[in-house]
Amino acid sequence: MSNPEPFFHEASSTVRFWVLVDANWVGASIGKAALHYRYAPNRNDDEPLATYTANAPEIDAAVRKRVLGGSVEPVMLRDHDVREIVAG
Repeated sequence: MSNPEPFFHEASSTVRFWVLVDANWVGASIGKAALHYRYAPNRNDDEPLATYTANAPEIDAAVRKRVLGGSVEPVMLRDHDVREIVAG
């Protein structure tokens, strides 16, 4: 199976996408609000699918981290999964 295309699911207000983890495609999603607050907080015209696409490597890495930590499909990313780490 090739990588299915991510899409915005209007009813749940999430971007749904798939991430390759250990040769298996794992279904995942991230909410529109989490995307907005993490990646486009100063915008009011952000598009969830475009925001996901622009930040896919970081978001996909968060899915891999959750799966390696024991999460099972489908992985629903939350704010804390993609929270910006500020060195202090």
